[in-house]
Order: sequence, then C-alpha cells, then structure tokens
Amino acid sequence: MSRFSGILAIACFLAGVSAQTAPQWGQCGGIGWTGPTACPSGWYCSVINPYYSQCLQGTVTTTTTTGNGGGSTTTTAPGGTETLAPGYSFIRAVVDPNFHKYLQSEKSKTAGDAVLGEPSTAAQFQITGGQLVQNAGGTNLYAVVEPRADSTVMKLKVSWSTSPATSGTFVFSGDTVEWSHPTISRPQNNAWLVCPDAQGNRDVYINLGPYAYQTPAGCADQTIHGYTGSTATA
Repeated sequence: MSRFSGILAIACFLAGVSAQTAPQWGQCGGIGWTGPTACPSGWYCSVINPYYSQCLQGTVTTTTTTGNGGGSTTTTAPGGTETLAPGYSFIRAVVDPNFHKYLQSEKSKTAGDAVLGEPSTAAQFQITGGQLVQNAGGTNLYAVVEPRADSTVMKLKVSWSTSPATSGTFVFSGDTVEWSHPTISRPQNNAWLVCPDAQGNRDVYINLGPYAYQTPAGCADQTIHGYTGSTATA
C-alpha cells in the first residue's frame, strides 16, 4: 500500500467514526477523543470539561446576529429537560459563585465525583434512611463522604457509589441538605465547600470548619438546597 493510500484509508476510517452516533449519555468529544461525535435525535453534545463531552437530553438554541461589525453566534445550553419524578428533589446552590448550579455526577448518572453543574445535567435525589440517593436512570447511586484521616483535615470529598454509605447521616433540614457524623464535631452541619479540580469541575466537599471562615484557597462556601420545581431552572 502506498503512503498516500494509507493516509487516505486512515482519513476515511476517522471520518466514519466521527459520523457514527454516540449512545444516550455516552461520550461525544473531548481532548484526545476519537469516537463518535454525533448524538441521537433529541440529544445534544455538551462540553462537561475539556477532556469529556457527553450526549444529554434536549437541544441547544443557536442565535446568529449580523450587524455592521459582522456576524456573531451565541450557543446557549438549555435548562433541564427531565421532569422531576414523584418523591424526588433537585439539589442546588442558591448564592454566587455557584448560583443555580445543581448537584450531580461528574459524568452524568455514573459513579464518581460529586459536582455542581448545569441545570441541563441536574440529577434527582431522595434522602432516605440517612442516605442521599441519586436516581441514575432507574438505578441508585449513594453519596459517600471520604473518611477523615486526622483532626487537621477540614474538608471531606463527596462521591457517588453503587453501594450505600457506611458512615455519616444526610438529612433535609427544611430544604437545606445537612450531613453529620457521630465522631466529627462541626460548627454547622449545613456547611459545604465547592472546589474546582484540574479540569474545572466543581467538586463538592463537606466543610468541617466554620462557614465563610478560613475558606481553603480556590474554594467557595456554599449551602445546598432541595428544589421541587418540575424541571431544573437556570
């Protein structure tokens, strides 16, 4: 095979891969991604972080404006399109810098880091038996708080697991989400921290210190609250 023929074959292969359709909730882009970039009908490819884009339900609205200065295009991600299931709540922050960012998995409906993200990817939750439970497309994911290594540790990372948490208790106090542990004393059980990771995801932590005092560099103090509107709003 000539060098030109080889390059042509590779180009045709990559074009074929790009033309394929990713599955619902599947990856559709990101740095280094060589798989399908199209999403099923009624879904759109949302940039979660520079390394991961995912097919989400809904559409995006694109507006093009032309004036004397030339044209400009703005693409706006939608609010949530999933209707809230009976007995569930969305959970979101209600003050800046994460106003109306919603609790969810870093990769939608999968086990992994707990993050605050856009309304379009908002997850749905129940708190039952002290467990914070995410409805991940008909299966349950459970909020798990990392163990405290020693008394100098003042924030604990939250993640989603397919198995229930074995320590700590989540409750709603009014609409505010709280977490407590029998061996950990906290000034406020409703104090949370949101800290960006290297990819810009808003990772969620339990704040073991006072709210809005000695906040770790780069993090934001937050409380998070249940919301029972029919869809997640921006």
